[in-house]
This record gives sequence, structure tokens and C-alpha cells, in this order.
Amino acid sequence: ANYGPNPICKGCLSCSKDNGCIRCQHKLFFFLRREGMRQYGECLHSCPSGYYGLRTPDMNRCSRCRIENCDSCFSRDFCTKCKTGFYSHRGRCFRGCPAGFAALEELMECVEGCEVGQWSEWGTCSRNNKTCGFKWGLETRTRQIVKKPAKDTIPCPTIAESRRCKMAMRHCPGGKHRRRPAKTKDKKKKKKNLMERAQKQHSIFLATDKTSQ
Repeated sequence: ANYGPNPICKGCLSCSKDNGCIRCQHKLFFFLRREGMRQYGECLHSCPSGYYGLRTPDMNRCSRCRIENCDSCFSRDFCTKCKTGFYSHRGRCFRGCPAGFAALEELMECVEGCEVGQWSEWGTCSRNNKTCGFKWGLETRTRQIVKKPAKDTIPCPTIAESRRCKMAMRHCPGGKHRRRPAKTKDKKKKKKNLMERAQKQHSIFLATDKTSQ
């Protein structure tokens, strides 16, 4: 029998015009649907999103998933499919995967990721395999892969990185290097020397000129 727009007595063993199904046929799940202020019972082959089928000797029921952001669950505390935008991990739903786990986008699941060890100390500053002879070089540090990821498609984080550094020795011991001319800090002294040289050259020019006359 149909009461109103919905076939609320479909699959029922007993049904009420006001409350819909009260008891369901064997193997069907009883689901209490709410619409505004009204609620009525339905008998379903499978429970709707956010619910799971709980089988009991008395009557099979649709029980609500108690896990946040869960779309469907296996039991009250174990989610099998999370809502859009959430990753499933050990029966729970997360915006991002916990530490040590990587996101498998095609399944929206968290799987064991690539584990790496601690960074080593920074190595010796060098350039062209030399630790001297240059002002600047590079120093490198590394870390080891402790555990490979469960899926080959999941990349490991970087295991080596370098940074610019200043050489401990600009010039190699025993090596030849060109000395730069010393800069005269006293500009007045430099100017005075230039003036003296100019006056001396002028005096020589005058003496030569008189001789030639």
C-alpha cells in the first residue's frame, strides 16, 4: 500500500500510515528517515550514505557512521570511504595524511610513504674537488632512505642538498698567486708625489731648454 507520495510500506512486514515501516522483511535493513519534523521507517537493501548495515537477531538496522567526514563505513568506528576531499587512513578520514604516510590520489588513501633518516653534518667546502684556491665553494649534506615507499609511484624526499660556502683558505699552500698592487690609502700623499714628479720633470725641461740656447 502507498501512503502519500512515497511507497513507505514497500518491503515491510508491518507498516503504519503515519510512521511507515515498523518491521522489515528478512535481509532488508530498517532505516528511519527524517524529513523536517516528520520521520518514517523504510526497508532498504542497502543503507544510504553515512550509514552502515547492522545485523541483529531482532531486526537489521541502518546505523549512523560515527566517524567525522565519512561517506560510508564498515562499522560504527571504521570508515571505508571518506567524503570528497578527505583521505582514508586506518578507518578514519583526514585532510592530509599523517607523518610517514603518502597520499594515493587515485584512491584517496594514505599509504606507507618513503622514510628517510636524519641529515648528516655539512661536508667540507670545496670547488672542482679542491678545498683551496677559490673564495667561494659548495658544501653538501646527505641522508639515507630508511624505508622505501609501498608504491613505486610515490617519490622520496630529497636525500642530498648543497649550499654556497666560503673557502677556509683562499690560496693553496705552496701555490703561486699574483699579488695585487697595494692601494695607497693616503690620497694627499699620492697627490704630493705626483706634484713633485711633475715639478722635477718641468725643471729638467727648463734646464735642457737653456742649454740648447
